[in-house]
Parts: sequence; structure tokens; C-alpha cells
Amino acid sequence: MSDPLLTYLLRLGDDSLILAQRLGELVSHQPDLEEDIAVANLALDLIGQARALYAYAGEVEGRGRTEDDLAFLRDEREFFNAVLCEQPNGDFGQTMARQLLFDAYRLPLMDALTASADETISGVAGKAVKECRYHLQHSITWVVRLGDGTEESHRRMQAGLDAMWRFTDELFTGDEVEATLAASGIAVDPSSLRDPWEATIKEVLARATLERPVDPRQRGGGRQGMHSEHLGHILPEMQFLQRAYPGQSW
Repeated sequence: MSDPLLTYLLRLGDDSLILAQRLGELVSHQPDLEEDIAVANLALDLIGQARALYAYAGEVEGRGRTEDDLAFLRDEREFFNAVLCEQPNGDFGQTMARQLLFDAYRLPLMDALTASADETISGVAGKAVKECRYHLQHSITWVVRLGDGTEESHRRMQAGLDAMWRFTDELFTGDEVEATLAASGIAVDPSSLRDPWEATIKEVLARATLERPVDPRQRGGGRQGMHSEHLGHILPEMQFLQRAYPGQSW
């Protein structure tokens, strides 16, 4: 993809959409009604962010594609979300581990993007950063509660963290897309987000009595369209209606 801005918008939007789809799978399956509503709201926030980013991406591309086209009519290799976002929910400990690791990254990213030289991006980030603060607080609350809870909840929380950790390096690894846009003040160098992420994770793990995982076998590639097998299962479910009945509207 030759346009760095378009690629960047799709990366941001795809993170939001794919993670929202994962969270949507949990509706009606949470441990209590309050958490069921909370997870649904998290998913809706992310879908709202994805819609705004896709709408702008369609304008930048100039081919007449709408937010729906970008969400429902792209194939697996055309999605650029971080591999972390597509990982299965697993048990509640794994779900919360994935959320913490992503939320601790997303908040400083959106905070930094409020100062973007691109007015549309800064506007989307200005709204999103408020949502991201709640998302991070939500995941921190659960990780601490589970990690510093019973022996069983601690074991499951640690296992979830161990399983999700190897997908984190990708969040902070940039390429020419970010480099080009960061130089013009539009994007954020992802490596600059590692320190605030590390600080948040260190504090939370200490409160949760959890160990920082050590796993040198990091897995990336999502930003270049190289995904785990899990995205291939998400997309048919998410895109079925639009592909089965193209052009239909409510």
C-alpha cells in the first residue's frame, strides 16, 4: 500500500474493529450482568473509533469505499491490526491480560495523537482518549483483582499474561509508514510508547502479585497483513451478512 496515511489509518482502525469483535463474542457470557454491560460498552467504543478512522481512510483513498466496505469487504491479508488484537478470549484471565496489554498501549498512543498535525486524526484521538482511560482502568481493576485474589484466580491470570505477552513487541515496532508520518507530525513513533507502557505494566503487575513473563519468541507481522490463524476465523463471522447480501441496507 503506497499511501502511508491510508495505511496508518487502517492500522489504527483495524486494531479497534478486530478487538471489538473479540469483545462482542463475550456479550452474555460474562461473570455478572454489570461486567456484561461493561464489555459491551468497551466494544461499542472501539467500533465508534473504527468507524471514524475508516470514514477518513475512505476519503484519503479516494476510491469511494465506505467504512462498511473497509470493514466487511477486505480479505485477511488486507487487514493491518496487531496480532494481539485477534487472539482468542480464552478464559477471563486471558481476556483481561489481552485487554491490559492493549489498553496500556492504546491510551498513550491516543493521548499523543491529540497533538497530531492532521486535524481529523487529532479530533478522533481527542474523543478516543477519554474512552481509553476508562478501558485501561477497567482492565487494571480486573487484573489486580484476579492476580491478588485466590490461588486459582492468580494461576489463571498469570497463565493469561504468559500467553499474551509474546504479541506485545509488535505494538512498539515501527516501519517506514510511522517514520514518514511521524516526521511530519501526523503519527506517533511507536517506540516512544514503550516507556509509558512499561511503567503502567510494572505498576499493575506489582499490585496484582504477578510475574513479568519472559518469552523471547515474539510474534508479529500483523501490521504487514501477516496474521495468526485466528483472524481467518473472525472475518467470516464478522463479514458474512455483507458478503452474502452485498449492497443491502437496513
